[in-house]
Amino acid sequence: MVALFIKKPVALSPILTAILGMCLVLARPDLQRFEHPAKPDGSLSVMVVGDWGRRGTHNQSEVALQMGIIGEKLDVDFIISTGDNFYDNGLTGINDPAFDESFSKIYIAPSLQKQWYTVLGNHDYRGDVLAQLSPILTKRDSRWLCMRSFIVNSEMVDFVFVDTTPFQDKYFSEEKEKDAYDWRGVLPREEYLSNVLKDVDLALRESTAKWKIVVGHHTLRSAGIHGDTKELVAQLLPILQANNVDLYVNGHDHCLQHISSPDSALQFLTSGGGSKAWRGGISWWNPKEMQLYYDGQGFMTMQITQTDVDIKFYDIFGNVLHKWTATKPVYSPM
Repeated sequence: MVALFIKKPVALSPILTAILGMCLVLARPDLQRFEHPAKPDGSLSVMVVGDWGRRGTHNQSEVALQMGIIGEKLDVDFIISTGDNFYDNGLTGINDPAFDESFSKIYIAPSLQKQWYTVLGNHDYRGDVLAQLSPILTKRDSRWLCMRSFIVNSEMVDFVFVDTTPFQDKYFSEEKEKDAYDWRGVLPREEYLSNVLKDVDLALRESTAKWKIVVGHHTLRSAGIHGDTKELVAQLLPILQANNVDLYVNGHDHCLQHISSPDSALQFLTSGGGSKAWRGGISWWNPKEMQLYYDGQGFMTMQITQTDVDIKFYDIFGNVLHKWTATKPVYSPM
């Protein structure tokens, strides 16, 4: 379990501590870049879970158990969290016992003792947001890496993580919402969002990876209770389309979901079933685009090579609900 800066092949923990320490208060205008090696055969196995942190309740522990079983079968290289890591209101500080009770003591399987790359969700912003970004948490559990927006490169694939919560207007405008969030490091908002969009666009344009995957908390396309996030559709989606992104992976809706684009190869994948689910809300969607909608708990895996990406969604019992494969020739334009 090693994650490295691209230009300096040293262990993650010492350098991560220094870098996160510098980034806590002021959001940097450039994206931090980490390198995570693929397996010796060039393949990569990744697990994705979101909307999970409930101290083991609402079937969080049961999902974690199956993650451990599937993780061992696939020999996962790392885990991605799509946010809403601690309910209902994030962490109260770096000493909040919820970090151990919802993370360290829940994901205990040997196969899950890998690096976790984590983005913030809207519920995380309702607490002490700097606590989740703190290197002190990484010292407590070396698996933990949480940043606002950043890049993970694994040879043939670039993962670009995007901080999506500040894009939602309602968190700033609605009376019941606007005082509930910790916006340290985000204000002034317009400048922050402009920097995020420019940096994501630049990262994707400069990427020479065979596969481009963008990860955020909020939905772009969804038939779930939250539906599409109109601000991201207007501002982020055109950047993804212009840069030939293959997958957009998110949480926020507490379901498992796969929607295809009608006019491009871009796929929208929701893995938000880490704990509380079964909300019962689904909007009609074109059946030609809706590949999966499961209003329940579970998680997702990605197995990636130079030529293939294999996606699988699992329920709480470890059953495969849906699988999908994309293929590219060995030599092809990026």
